[in-house]
Amino acid sequence: MQQQTFQIYVIALQAVPAQTLRVALGAQNCVINVAQKGADVFLDLYVGNTPIVLGRLCRDRVTLTPERYTGFIGDLFFKDTQGATEPDYNGFGARYTLNYMVPA
Repeated sequence: MQQQTFQIYVIALQAVPAQTLRVALGAQNCVINVAQKGADVFLDLYVGNTPIVLGRLCRDRVTLTPERYTGFIGDLFFKDTQGATEPDYNGFGARYTLNYMVPA
């Protein structure tokens, strides 16, 4: 059995509690909303005008788009580069990265 390899790209975030990003991911025109509410970070993802995930709770190294039926190519996840804590906007762009993963 062959092990699948992936390419991982970091999506730039600012250290602010709410932001909207417009980015092309795998030839998909995406809009990503990231917002911290209390101690938790939530993410919305749209491809064009089609919602893929809405209000998804973000955790360290947990994929945000696991449902293949949506047709989204690839996956998104947050990563704590200094440990294994949940994302917090104060560390966006430094400690906590938003990553796009796609099969190589």
